[in-house]
Amino acid sequence: MISYLVGLALSLSAGSLADLDIQISAKEAHRLDRPSYSSQHDQIKARTALAKAAEERTMHRVRYDGRYRKLAYPNGDVPNNIGVCTDLVVRAYRSVGVDLQSAIHEDMKRFFTHYPSKRIWGLTKPDSNIDHRRVPNMEAFFSRQGESLAISRNANDYKSGDIVTWRLPGNLPHIGIVSAKRSAQGTPLVVHNIGQGPKLENVLFAYSIKGHYRYFPQQDSEQLSCRCATSGLYSNRLLTFDDVVG
Repeated sequence: MISYLVGLALSLSAGSLADLDIQISAKEAHRLDRPSYSSQHDQIKARTALAKAAEERTMHRVRYDGRYRKLAYPNGDVPNNIGVCTDLVVRAYRSVGVDLQSAIHEDMKRFFTHYPSKRIWGLTKPDSNIDHRRVPNMEAFFSRQGESLAISRNANDYKSGDIVTWRLPGNLPHIGIVSAKRSAQGTPLVVHNIGQGPKLENVLFAYSIKGHYRYFPQQDSEQLSCRCATSGLYSNRLLTFDDVVG
């Protein structure tokens, strides 16, 4: 937890913490093409695939390190033994064939003013090395390109594969993915990295929830590119929807 707070504080400009509340109004959120599905069943399959990809991340040893690094583009990543909360989300989505680095970068190139990069970090243009690794940018992207869902204390409102963001003490942003697994009390467990590597924990209501999103760009896909060869959970092949629906 301490390493998370220190690393995040170093990435923020002076005086920016008070600006971390991101308000994306319906009028202001300039959305592009939204994901569509032929059936609710397809959406459930996509959600389940992402949740399982996130759970697989807990089998990796990752040291918390949020320093700025030069990345390849597209499909760039920091070394696989380091990362922060946003890297966990990026890697889970990439496991099911979605490159958030390029998705966020391309959206920011077209609609930079709809993102908080200038207000918080003083940037004047997109930066594909870091933009997708910042929670406020992810919040803006998911609000624009996915579904922005209700925030509540009702555990049943949070489905596997949903994205949740929080504000930790000190107004520090955090992000995780809702798992299909639940606590003994019925609360969905969350996959996140708050400083000790990827963990599956009962933390959904442990912090102040800031955002609740659903984002699945696959449309009526028959296969998900979830290659989890090192985990033992899945074979090194494309997963079909039937593989991941429990």
